[in-house]
Amino acid sequence: MKFIANIKTFAADESGAVTVDWVVLTAAIVGLGIAVIASVRTGTQDIGNKIQDSLESATIADLGDL
Repeated sequence: MKFIANIKTFAADESGAVTVDWVVLTAAIVGLGIAVIASVRTGTQDIGNKIQDSLESATIADLGDL
């Protein structure tokens, strides 16, 4: 009799369902973050390379004796 009561209590318990919801939501957020990083990465690398080229070709003006 106590075994059946324990099974009914276990079946009615919803705390595990909330955990599953949070796991799914967290996985979705991580997936979206990875997708954003993948889509922005090439543009960011291009801008970084242009900045590097600009800095490498820059010259420093001599101000003489101040």
